[in-house]
Amino acid sequence: MRKASGKSTPSPLKVRLVGRNCADLRPLLERFPVELLPEKSRTRPDLVVSSGGDGSLLGAEREYPGVPKFPIRDRANNPKCPLHHEEKMLSEFFAGRLAAQSLPRIVATLPDGTELMGLNDIVLSRKNLLATIRYRIRQDGRMLRPQVIADSLILSTAFGSTGYFQSITRGNFQHGLGIACNNPLDGEIFTVLPEDAALEVELLRGPAVVMADNNPRLVSLETGARIGIRLSQGRTLVYGLEAFRCQECYFLRRNGK
Repeated sequence: MRKASGKSTPSPLKVRLVGRNCADLRPLLERFPVELLPEKSRTRPDLVVSSGGDGSLLGAEREYPGVPKFPIRDRANNPKCPLHHEEKMLSEFFAGRLAAQSLPRIVATLPDGTELMGLNDIVLSRKNLLATIRYRIRQDGRMLRPQVIADSLILSTAFGSTGYFQSITRGNFQHGLGIACNNPLDGEIFTVLPEDAALEVELLRGPAVVMADNNPRLVSLETGARIGIRLSQGRTLVYGLEAFRCQECYFLRRNGK
């Protein structure tokens, strides 16, 4: 990832630090060969380091789509097992010992042609809490679900399937594009499609809102609206996900240690 300057001396890695409690992580990062970019810098970073939890990583991808990410849980809110303290993780990264995973983004094409993108999921949800929504789903031009009556629809990447998708289905998946229906009247809760599936969701009865990840932008949809869903061809490299999702660290957080 580093760019050579001359024959032997690498230039500092241009790093943008985002998320909560960045002040705790900044002095640790400064021990390594980095150039920390200021908040309003127009320079494209070589790497974005997110300090915080899953939401910080999702926000970093939204702000810097496609730029390699290195998520580190902040020490103030996330106790960690001995293997995954910030100093150790940074040392492992700069020594080139952290594996990277290539993650696709999920893309919703809205009725006006604009797009919403996320690493986790696209959610279509009822706007009126007193009523369900109705929708149909087509896959690659063929009818997949003629009519679903439910509270919401979750369209998930494999990476995001350990979140909202899992809370509904009690399972996750490793590859593909997942569909989960929240409280469907017909009881057919989920399916997992190939990664190259192209979906169209038609809102048969609204109103509804559509959102991506933790993006505060909520797009209102009325009856008859159609949105396209697909996984992006472009991917994002994310370093250290095994540590970021360590089960021992998770149990420490869950148990309030």
